[in-house]
Amino acid sequence: MGQQGVQEIRCRATELRYKDVISVEDGSRLGYVSDIEIDTCTACVLAIVIAGRSHFWGWFGKCEEYVVAWKDIVIIGEDAILVRFCRPYDAKVRKTLFENLFQ
Repeated sequence: MGQQGVQEIRCRATELRYKDVISVEDGSRLGYVSDIEIDTCTACVLAIVIAGRSHFWGWFGKCEEYVVAWKDIVIIGEDAILVRFCRPYDAKVRKTLFENLFQ
């Protein structure tokens, strides 16, 4: 056990992919975790990456990825991950190569 009264639960990175990510700010469903960012020097998880919606059935890639800092994760539950995230204003958003070509 970690802190007194707090139960420590372990979760593998592959298990994160099957959990819905939900914003506690507006209740919107952001999607599923597609990747995680790790600091290779400290071996700490920095953020989770959530895949955006596809354009044209995925032919032209995803429109964007949402990056949620690890500190903004409220709780990781059995079925969902609750995060402090309000899109798109305070979000770090990555665009695909396809979108960058037409800007």
